[in-house]
Amino acid sequence: MPAKLYEPITIRGTEFRNRIAMSPMCMHSADEHGRVRDFHLVHYGARALGGAGLVMLETASVLPNGPIGPGDLGIWDDEHIDGLSRLTEVIHGFGSKAGAQIGHAGRQLGVDTYTPIAPSAIPFSPDSRVPQEMTVEDIEHIVEAFRKAAVRARTAGFDVIEVHAAHGYLLNEFLSPLSNQRTDEYGGDHENRYRIVREVIDAVRGEWDGPLFVRISSTDYAEGGNTPQDFVIFGRWMKDQGVDLIDASSGGIAAVKINSYPGYQLPAAELIRREVGIKTGAVGMIETARQAEEIVGNGRADIVLIGREMLKDPFWARTAADELRTPIDAPLQYTRYGSAWQRSQPPLPAAPLAATMA
Repeated sequence: MPAKLYEPITIRGTEFRNRIAMSPMCMHSADEHGRVRDFHLVHYGARALGGAGLVMLETASVLPNGPIGPGDLGIWDDEHIDGLSRLTEVIHGFGSKAGAQIGHAGRQLGVDTYTPIAPSAIPFSPDSRVPQEMTVEDIEHIVEAFRKAAVRARTAGFDVIEVHAAHGYLLNEFLSPLSNQRTDEYGGDHENRYRIVREVIDAVRGEWDGPLFVRISSTDYAEGGNTPQDFVIFGRWMKDQGVDLIDASSGGIAAVKINSYPGYQLPAAELIRREVGIKTGAVGMIETARQAEEIVGNGRADIVLIGREMLKDPFWARTAADELRTPIDAPLQYTRYGSAWQRSQPPLPAAPLAATMA
């Protein structure tokens, strides 16, 4: 029986060839204006060629004052569209779907040319810059920036948009009571801390008909911070707003040591999936094929997002298929039929990788 990991999955009318996604990871390799460079075409194209069902790009900042670090991709200006379009064309050409993660670093701004902003003037650590507390007008500006980013993602041909509300960045800062100590309608109880996220999701969904994901930090790992139970509350609201999948990561709000181990974030994805009734993605030290198969095969999450392992092996999806003894289609060029003569003939049906490798 074929592994569950390699069964197609359809989300809001978009079919993904398997349940393996490349997790978004900062590469800090854009030019000084946040534009795509040749590195990105090779880097992301290789993971599509390697068999991933979904290739998620690193966070693209929705404003110039929002990069996580120097060299981050941007999606704050129409000048970014051409490069992003080239990326989606490459990813699609190798059979994968392309995902745009859009976000803003907030107080974790990684460039020195702007003042960091946050829901409250609370620095991440004693050594961090004190951010400027946002006004309501600043919040409205952020929401509009996410809306425009969704328009650019649509124009560039992406298949998925993921709103980044994790890892201590701006939207996560609003969600967490550790970083949000506002006394207006954007601070206080769950509903108020969620308000900007609600407005961002509504703005994005207003421009975007395709699959919509949200990446969360399911726990702050600190007393008084959010726990997975808080994200059952937030997750129900996300589902009601038309979010299709919650990508359950963790951490980033507090400078604490996290005890990480294979699958350490999985219980949150499992809890949210069960309690909210929404698709979830499992991420965090998913290292082996059998681990990934157990997760989706037992219904603990709907997709797995592979990070560091896919940096080490762009063909992780194909390596995992061999381990699970599941035949998958190979690029024609990588089979014994890939000669120049054969490519000039009518296309052959794709053959199982294990049966065609020379």
